Amino acid sequence: MNPKIILIILFLINLFNYIDRQVLFAVFPLLAKDLNLNDAQLGLLGSVFMIVYTLTAPIIAYFADKSPRQIWVSVCAVLWSGATAFTGMAKNFYNIAIARSFIGVGEAGFTSVSPSLAAEGFDKDHRARILAILGLALPLGSALGYLLGGLIGQHYGWRMAFYILAIPGFLLAAWAFLYIKDKRQTTQEEKNQIKISNYLKFFKSKSFVYVCLAEAMATFTLGGLAAWMPTYFHRYYGFSVAEAGTKFGIMIIIAGSIGTLGGGVLADFLNKFTKKAYFYTTLLGYLVALPFGLFALLCEGKLLTLICFGIAMSFVFLQTSLNAAIISITSLKIRSMAFAFHIFIIHALGDALSPMTIGKISQVFDLQLAVFIAITFLIPAIVFCYFAARTFKGQEL
Repeated sequence: MNPKIILIILFLINLFNYIDRQVLFAVFPLLAKDLNLNDAQLGLLGSVFMIVYTLTAPIIAYFADKSPRQIWVSVCAVLWSGATAFTGMAKNFYNIAIARSFIGVGEAGFTSVSPSLAAEGFDKDHRARILAILGLALPLGSALGYLLGGLIGQHYGWRMAFYILAIPGFLLAAWAFLYIKDKRQTTQEEKNQIKISNYLKFFKSKSFVYVCLAEAMATFTLGGLAAWMPTYFHRYYGFSVAEAGTKFGIMIIIAGSIGTLGGGVLADFLNKFTKKAYFYTTLLGYLVALPFGLFALLCEGKLLTLICFGIAMSFVFLQTSLNAAIISITSLKIRSMAFAFHIFIIHALGDALSPMTIGKISQVFDLQLAVFIAITFLIPAIVFCYFAARTFKGQEL
């Protein structure tokens, strides 16, 4: 197997992971009108996905560390693609909530196994940039979700957006199953040592816990913005659904690409001089993103607002380099569990809460105040990232 082909397959699956995840947010205004949903209900739909995603990741990762990981990649891609198609058939809030739950299960399994599977075929000195390439699917997929969801929804209805965007996941799942073969060699004795109780061991590593907490706070910000910025632009700047999705999508493409790839290259470069390069790269990102994000809320001009939000998001995306830190901290045999634990913390404390929190604050006060509160969560992210760097000592688990 060619590791570059494996990376391409996983990147494409991850791309549609985020497309199918984010398309819902592009059609929020259409859903609100067609199904008579309020802001609190819309926010809850975003959080339902993350709650299920968070709770199921540790369970799937436990079994994935005992079995061929390509099976989990394929099965999970089929599951979330089917649930995406089912979303288009929804008649009410509860139908969509159920579909989003199954999307959460599928994407949790894939995200738990894919980073390690992608990085293992490459030299460790290039880990950050390899994982940055895989992580590039986040901004690109999210942007395409907004762009395609907004355009298809505007012209053909929101249901058609889900039907069309569900199809590629099935094809990619088949490609992964036929091509990828897990090279990991795990003895029966090692499999017997992999237990659910192993999750408690992760609390022994202070740097690992601080990494999770730092990303959780930043994910609260990113998740909240991802869910509500198209609606924010629609509501405060008068953009149509298609315009809001397009403009936010373009912003995500530019900001995410620069931040994700730039963070990977910068972290690999700094890694030649310090073992704490992954942490310092992310810390820089948080420190720059905070003032630009807050200033964006004060801007009156549309263009300047988009630029400031774009700069802020570019620097937050530098945190992708922390995936390489997780690989450095953990051993291969429990790495899927490590990423699952990481997923559990960052989403349970991050974007599982932020969409519905912002929706509730918006319902009671206004959306601008809710977005301001979301951005201030970068402050504790800075603190936790600093402590992660300070306590890191090398592979600990």
